[in-house]
Amino acid sequence: MTAKYRDQLPQLSGDFFITDGGIETTLIYRQGRTLPSFAAFDLLKTSDGQAALQIYFSSYAALAKQYKNGLILESATWRANPDWAAKLGYSDADLDKANRAAITLLQGIRAEYETPDTPLVISGCVGPRGDGYQPDQFMTAEDAEEYHQTQIRTFAESDVDLISAITMNYVEEAIGIVWAAGTARVPAVISFTLETNGKLPTGQTLKEAITEVDEATDNAVAYYMINCAHPTHLASSVNPSEPWANRIRGIRVNASHKSHAELNQATALDEGNPAELAQQCIDLKNRWPQLNILGGCCGTDERHIEEICKARLALEVHG
Repeated sequence: MTAKYRDQLPQLSGDFFITDGGIETTLIYRQGRTLPSFAAFDLLKTSDGQAALQIYFSSYAALAKQYKNGLILESATWRANPDWAAKLGYSDADLDKANRAAITLLQGIRAEYETPDTPLVISGCVGPRGDGYQPDQFMTAEDAEEYHQTQIRTFAESDVDLISAITMNYVEEAIGIVWAAGTARVPAVISFTLETNGKLPTGQTLKEAITEVDEATDNAVAYYMINCAHPTHLASSVNPSEPWANRIRGIRVNASHKSHAELNQATALDEGNPAELAQQCIDLKNRWPQLNILGGCCGTDERHIEEICKARLALEVHG
């Protein structure tokens, strides 16, 4: 195991980083792939599926290299936890193999594209045990730690630089994941999802959620992110002058203004306006100086991320 950045995450320096976009929506709607249970990791079981993921991640690595940005490579393992894997017929051994294969694929991307101007950070993606939009089962923090520890331990034994818990919608699961990451001695990032009112699906404010997690984990979270929300849903949820807001370093935005409930019912992809979305992200960055990680979630792809790169470059040039 040769984790390159685990002991010193380069995104903590404040340098600009991008992420990929909405991997599942891109694979389904733009590549015509079938993802049972929205599980991108299922593609890893075939050479054709591996090639699709290789193409997907390479497109973002090429953008990072072109625009001389850092890139966080988020593994295709958002659904690669026991409950979701069981629905797809995976054994424990199969699941372990898939999680390891997802990281190996990213190692290859890093070897091909990384430059001194383009650090590529490998993140092991941990998703919620239940539904990503609405918590349909609640665990205690202790139960969440036990549930997620196997996947996190697998990542810790690989070349991941950190683990990122994406689309967290209640604090107890987030706390358990941070505890498990601490035991495995790997940095943890928590990314909460927000409704159109800027609150978690439970009704808790972002401030309350971050404060509760920090208090329960002794501030062990490397930094926080927000994902699966549109920039307009975020604008009123954070007062950047408050100390707790400094804990937020990144956002991964949806292309659509729609609520989670509306997105669940949608039969077509809402791609939004890539240039407009990028400018809204840059506007948020201007309001929140600590934001240095910008990327996409549902409905976004390399077009949206390239527009973010362009808008950020224009900001640097013109101020």
